[in-house]
Amino acid sequence: MITDHHMSTDSGLPSPGALLDRANHLVQTLATPSLVQLVLRLALAVPFWRSGMLKWGGFLKLNDTAVALFSDEFMLHLPGGPYHFPAPTVMAFLSGSGEIMFPILLVLGLGTRFAALGLLFMTVIVELTVPDGWPIHLTWAAMALALMAYGPGNISLDHLICRARSHAR
Repeated sequence: MITDHHMSTDSGLPSPGALLDRANHLVQTLATPSLVQLVLRLALAVPFWRSGMLKWGGFLKLNDTAVALFSDEFMLHLPGGPYHFPAPTVMAFLSGSGEIMFPILLVLGLGTRFAALGLLFMTVIVELTVPDGWPIHLTWAAMALALMAYGPGNISLDHLICRARSHAR
């Protein structure tokens, strides 16, 4: 904390340091770690969920567009490439499944670190497919890494399960 709390200006107003301390405390109060982790989970889940929803034509039935994208449009930009995706139907199914399941897990806060790892892996594949999208991909990677490092926070099923397990011991 800043040391001039009790000092005031000639007009009786709090010092700039005291105002800064109050503002800092307000920001910390608003941005609690659990709220930040919840918002990170939601922010990372949304773009993947939206993309995943576009790939399905019914329960466990890919639409034709998803398969066509992995067959004809999407290419892996690796050295010596670009290369077509191997097994495009399988890749479309795995991508669509991950884009639905991982966001659901993130929103619930269930298996959060593993779901974030899955989306980090998918982000790497997306970056290799669409290299010009690196600014948004970097943001997704940062969110996934933060969730992997710090976990889901207190507003999650993971937290409730851990608390129940510790009370059962």
